[in-house]
Amino acid sequence: MAYFSVFHDYITKKKDAIGLPILALCWCCFFWGTTWIASKEGVKHMPALQLVAIRQILGGSVFLLYFLITKAPWPNKRQWRNILILSVLNFMLSNGLSTWGVKYISSGLGAIIGSIFPLWIVIISFFRGEKISWRATLGLVVCFLGICVVFYDYLNDFLNPEFQFGIILSIIATFTWALSTIYIKENNTNFNPYFNIGLQMLISSTVMFSVCEISGISIPFNEIPAISWWSIIYLVIFGSVLTFIAFIYALEHLPREISSLYAYINPMVALFFGYLLFNESLSTAIIIGGLITLFGLFMVNKALKRK
Repeated sequence: MAYFSVFHDYITKKKDAIGLPILALCWCCFFWGTTWIASKEGVKHMPALQLVAIRQILGGSVFLLYFLITKAPWPNKRQWRNILILSVLNFMLSNGLSTWGVKYISSGLGAIIGSIFPLWIVIISFFRGEKISWRATLGLVVCFLGICVVFYDYLNDFLNPEFQFGIILSIIATFTWALSTIYIKENNTNFNPYFNIGLQMLISSTVMFSVCEISGISIPFNEIPAISWWSIIYLVIFGSVLTFIAFIYALEHLPREISSLYAYINPMVALFFGYLLFNESLSTAIIIGGLITLFGLFMVNKALKRK
């Protein structure tokens, strides 16, 4: 109800300006949900970290080219430090590991795990000695129950080492995203967010290409099948460039309660298209567990925003 109240008040005050930001938010809700599907398809046929590296260098180059043409100011020393740290947390670890994870688990399950990063924020805050509200604690319990229901259909899969590895990768990815969120809140440098994202992508892609070459896991570009290239193109255009632009625009023009709605819708989009395209499991337990988990996340996010 709180979301609908904020939504109604905001529309009443901003009737003439609301259209484009809401459209941008809807864009994020849909396309970031479908990027799980594209990642799943792409990593079926090539190393996941190589796919991520190619995606990020292409996406980052688009941003960099624009700011080179417009002669935008480059970051200062403190801003460079933030960019380097966030390139590790956001793209090398969070994006890299979550993409690697869906090589071994379903795209819908990866999306659900990816959405629970606010739980890590609460846990990290607790261990830092910060007071945790009863709403956040209750939200944690609800989320845990929801995850238990979701995993009911995957109990036999836990005997598979690859499934276990995919779950571990996905959980670590959510943890690093939570660290990134906390770091950004505590170290805001007011640098152009689009330029910031582009530089993070380029730095992380350079490192990940190096890791792939040193470890010997990369394959020659001419051996990458067409389906993986189409997945990369989709991820670059709709996952890395247009949707980041839409997301930052929505953040700047909508209340936080509204702009964060994408986190609850993305997993539902991924579950639906995973079922539709890959025949992934979409049982009653997964649907109910997913809804319970998202409701718990709503409670946690609400507690964090109150704080």
